[in-house]
Amino acid sequence: MGIAVVAAIVAVPAIVLWRVLRGRRELGTSPAERATFETLHTASLAGPPLRAGLTADGAERASRHLRRLLGSPALAITDGERLLVYDGDGEHHADEAFEHARATLKDGRTQVLGISCDLLECPIRQAVVVPLTTDDRVVGTLAAYGQHASAGLVRAAQEVAGWVDSQLELAELDRSRTLLMEAEVRALRAQISPHFIYNSLTTIASFVRTDPERARELLLEFADFTRYSFRRHGEFTTLAEELRSIDRYLILERARFGDQLQVTLRIAPEVLPVAVPFLCLQPLVENAVRHGLESKDGVGRIAITAEDAGAECRISVEDDGLGMDPDKLRRILAGEIAPAGGVGLANVDERLRQVYGDEYGLVVETGRGAGTKVNVRLPKYHPGVSAR
Repeated sequence: MGIAVVAAIVAVPAIVLWRVLRGRRELGTSPAERATFETLHTASLAGPPLRAGLTADGAERASRHLRRLLGSPALAITDGERLLVYDGDGEHHADEAFEHARATLKDGRTQVLGISCDLLECPIRQAVVVPLTTDDRVVGTLAAYGQHASAGLVRAAQEVAGWVDSQLELAELDRSRTLLMEAEVRALRAQISPHFIYNSLTTIASFVRTDPERARELLLEFADFTRYSFRRHGEFTTLAEELRSIDRYLILERARFGDQLQVTLRIAPEVLPVAVPFLCLQPLVENAVRHGLESKDGVGRIAITAEDAGAECRISVEDDGLGMDPDKLRRILAGEIAPAGGVGLANVDERLRQVYGDEYGLVVETGRGAGTKVNVRLPKYHPGVSAR
């Protein structure tokens, strides 16, 4: 079943590409179809630079394509405070471009302006200035310059500005998603701090007199673990880095539990470079120790597995602890009730769905007295996901 699904996913891009290539040939059958294709293609080139928001670099890289969409000799883009780019003929008018935009920035209305110029050969005589908005706020302007400000140019400038607005809205959504993920990582850090730090320091302190060298080694592991957990750069890391941090965590926990905690790892080397969301696995292991084994009598066992599965990496964290009621777990993952003692499982599940889509949420097998197994599927390659 799994192989069939992967095969289907791999086959889709080839089919789509064939249809696109076939479509290109068919678009050549009439001028209208060719014009439609060229417009869509030009818009697709202008879009990516704007997905970072209204910046000087993005505006400069998009301006040539936007000017081509408008068919105007020159184009200018401003934000609320300055000119970001002037592209095209009549560059001597660039110094005036922000003044041309000032009224539109103030009242959010389209302006048609006459441009005074002493150079007879200059094609810039009029400008259409339209607002750029996000969340009903004017954040900048787009100005189309030319010989005449026809009704067609006014309409085209408004339509292109509306399209730019949609790209800026998407940039805002991307920023909101990033901020949300950062907030959720901060929540995980807050979960790690009080419980784990207290127990680790208590354990290290117990070795200071009886085994100073052991205390020193554990203190170094603790320092490396906390340095990784509280780092401030990057939404993603490699599976190898995440597993290295988990190993430090387990060294500290084994120092506390002794032979009562037994850990088995089975990791395929092929998946170690795979990029994963930062702190997506450590909370699962901590959950296994904290909720699965701390209250259990006798030896507790944890098995961590990472397998190569074609286009995917499949990871599982399994314990033979107390387990939990499946209905309660479902309600925790659905956000209907707050988990006792932390936010680990629900947080990781939500972040995986945000990054990869709903089909990549956690799959948990559990029952009272039956232990818990958490399964994670991750695509090896995904747009926008890389460990930097």
